Amino acid sequence: MMPIFSTGFEKKIHESYQNRKVLRGAGSKCKMIKKMTSNRLGKGFFQRDALEVAPDLLGKTLVRDFANGETLRLTLTELEIYRGEEDLACHASKGRTPRTEALYRDGGVVYVYLIYGMHWLLNFVTGPEGHPQAVLIRGSLEVQGPGRIGRALNLDKSFYGEDLSRSPRLWLEGNAAETHQFTTSPRIGVDYAGPVWAIKPWRYTLLKK
Repeated sequence: MMPIFSTGFEKKIHESYQNRKVLRGAGSKCKMIKKMTSNRLGKGFFQRDALEVAPDLLGKTLVRDFANGETLRLTLTELEIYRGEEDLACHASKGRTPRTEALYRDGGVVYVYLIYGMHWLLNFVTGPEGHPQAVLIRGSLEVQGPGRIGRALNLDKSFYGEDLSRSPRLWLEGNAAETHQFTTSPRIGVDYAGPVWAIKPWRYTLLKK
């Protein structure tokens, strides 16, 4: 069955994976380029509270290196925090399970999960070991929406628990000390968590310059 694409851009991303070709031309919002020298963020960046990490992630570059040597670079613009077992919108609110195990590790690893049987969502675990929390990647300058982010990165279950400081295929780049202006607002689609947690202003959006 052929996938259904909501935008021409998503179709181009899909075709590039199928044909292993570099995306070119003015019509492409997102381009595949050759791997560049890394200014990778280390584990220390992530081993802080999610409330500190999330605003610092805005404007950073998410890098995906593919097996054919091509590289996709996305500038992060929209994130959400999920923080602790007490946060009823966080998967860890159900406790430590095989699914949530990565959330309890030291910050700096990947937490991915599948929704609607088709979208892999990307999260970066933050904080110290034993304190489950993560930042969900919701959007970039080039790709909007967490499901589309996962599709553009060609994510799957194999990324679960991957170390961002050592992974040869997924990492973050940027000046760790650089900050940007942003707005905060309630997270999307978490009404099920109840009035206290549904209104937490834990959605961070980069302000346009």
